[in-house]
Amino acid sequence: MDSAKDTLLDWLRDAHAMEHQAEKMLTSFSDHLKDYPELKTRIDSHVQATREQQELLRDCIEKQGGSTSKIKDLGAKLIGLSQGLSGLFVSDEVVKGAMSIYVFKQLEIASYTVLIAAAKQTVNTRTLDVCEQILPQEVAMAMWLQNYLPEVTQSFLARSRAI
Repeated sequence: MDSAKDTLLDWLRDAHAMEHQAEKMLTSFSDHLKDYPELKTRIDSHVQATREQQELLRDCIEKQGGSTSKIKDLGAKLIGLSQGLSGLFVSDEVVKGAMSIYVFKQLEIASYTVLIAAAKQTVNTRTLDVCEQILPQEVAMAMWLQNYLPEVTQSFLARSRAI
């Protein structure tokens, strides 16, 4: 059986791949938000935070003597791209995309909550610090999206009536 440290390293690889998936999802979604400038600005800003999170996680992985999983990263990127492209075929992509990203943020929140507990258990202060830095960013984005969903819905419906 793997040690707790090995499990933490594997979970860090998962989180790194998850951030690659988030980046693809967010950038694909952003490309379709010309009519929603507030949402586009917030998404684009979070893309930059996501890239920084990837680097922080890579550093945690490497400091434990590991390396990122190219297979997990590639798989996550492909899933993120397909999630972003799936919205191209629905007329209400902005609403469904915002909902999907909100749900994905909840997954990230859960992942970082688990990583924090594992880092405490394994006394990995670098990982603990990084995950405690990332978690509030994900919570803030999820809260913003939750509060913004009614506005984007109303805006979408108003545009639909105008067409």
